[in-house]
Amino acid sequence: MWILIGFWVVAALSVIAAIKYRKPLLLTVPLFAMAGFMVIQIAMVPMPFWETVRFIFNLR
Repeated sequence: MWILIGFWVVAALSVIAAIKYRKPLLLTVPLFAMAGFMVIQIAMVPMPFWETVRFIFNLR
């Protein structure tokens, strides 16, 4: 649950910063945070990294 709250905080802060500093590139921060979280979760699986990625994308 704390991860979800953390993502909401990151998203809110990036929206506020994008409005304040007028830099729309700051809106990509939550996307990179989610991508980083996914990489960390995949790395925690006790299989080789690329095998895990292939397994995830082969699920139907």
